Amino acid sequence: KLPRSARTRPPVTSAMDKPAARPACPNFGSGPCPKRPGWSHDALKGAAMGRSHRSALGKGKLQQAIQETKELLGLPEGYHVGIVPASDTGAVEMVMWSMLGCKPVDVCHWETFGKEWFTDAAKQLKLDVKNVTVDTYGQLPDLSQVDKTHDVVFTFNGTTSGVRVPNLDFIADDREGIVVCDATSAIFAMDMLPWEKMDVITYSWQKVLGGEGAHGMLILGPRAVQRLESYTPDRAIPKIFRLTKDGKLAADIFEGSTINTPSMLCVEDYLDALAWARSAGGLDGLVAKSKANMAVVEAFVARNPWAHFLCAVPEHRSNTSVCLTLDLPPDQVKELQKALEKEQVAYDIGSYRSAPPGLRIWCGATVEASDLEALCQWLEWAYHSVREAHGLGPDAPRWVAEAVANGK
Repeated sequence: KLPRSARTRPPVTSAMDKPAARPACPNFGSGPCPKRPGWSHDALKGAAMGRSHRSALGKGKLQQAIQETKELLGLPEGYHVGIVPASDTGAVEMVMWSMLGCKPVDVCHWETFGKEWFTDAAKQLKLDVKNVTVDTYGQLPDLSQVDKTHDVVFTFNGTTSGVRVPNLDFIADDREGIVVCDATSAIFAMDMLPWEKMDVITYSWQKVLGGEGAHGMLILGPRAVQRLESYTPDRAIPKIFRLTKDGKLAADIFEGSTINTPSMLCVEDYLDALAWARSAGGLDGLVAKSKANMAVVEAFVARNPWAHFLCAVPEHRSNTSVCLTLDLPPDQVKELQKALEKEQVAYDIGSYRSAPPGLRIWCGATVEASDLEALCQWLEWAYHSVREAHGLGPDAPRWVAEAVANGK
């Protein structure tokens, strides 16, 4: 149900109607994402700065981060959590290099980063790969193509396209291969259950929890551990990707040790984010808040016929990286973005460079609904301001804007 204010407030119809209120936090970028509400540098006072990550203090904080992550997510017994290098990218790559190759691989992708996993699987690792994809941004491929006898790599939420999987029904319970899920812009914001559908889950701190970059999280289920201990790829595995020792799982990675030196400052920030998440209602509270944020954008689109979701299917729309197109040519979309930045209303909301021109607005749980409501008013103002600057009145029909966009 949409907020009452969003349902009843009339849209801005003139560039003269500059809104009075600005978002308290103008950060709406999709990675790194906004810090939690109320964050300040005081949250880092307890950081183990200048101490070894192998000391009792340092390792204790790493162990705390692992244990609190397990508890917050409610992971099943037998699932391991580790902190690994190079953000979500590093976590996905180390799994691909260490686990894939003994079975054909179905790579399901519909945006930029998922395509990178396909490219690496096909061109770098030279695996037997099936490409489960679509040609158009904003669409989800036919996931019924997934073969339960194959390994599967997929991105739960396409950060650059605003398209997510609606559920995990395409993954067979009696599958023979392992399932690798890049969950970085979905986890803590979407219903991803049951966890048992996925054998590997990866994410980074910088998305829904608003942490800092450079550190990845790797979650392994029992079937992933079995793969690691029963299959050795016929290729060199760099140290930074190694997950086994003497043919067994490198268990210390999942007990507070790390492959390389982590930033203890970033670890402290992640612990603060986990504490905030618990205070916000835990996993259920975070998911609910992100959905409520999405409802604000849905109301904005519903009352403005010139704004559209890039994804046409409601069930497939992301409620974190929300992608919109506008009835403006690309150069005017950029003008709109610059106007909002100049007014200190919104930063980093442009669509990804390989996506269709438009907006990408982060609606994860660290964003406040009140800030999104204020942003939406400013979007209306900026849209009509840009139109009027180019000789188009606020009520000009859509075909006029399309003619301008086509140079007619």
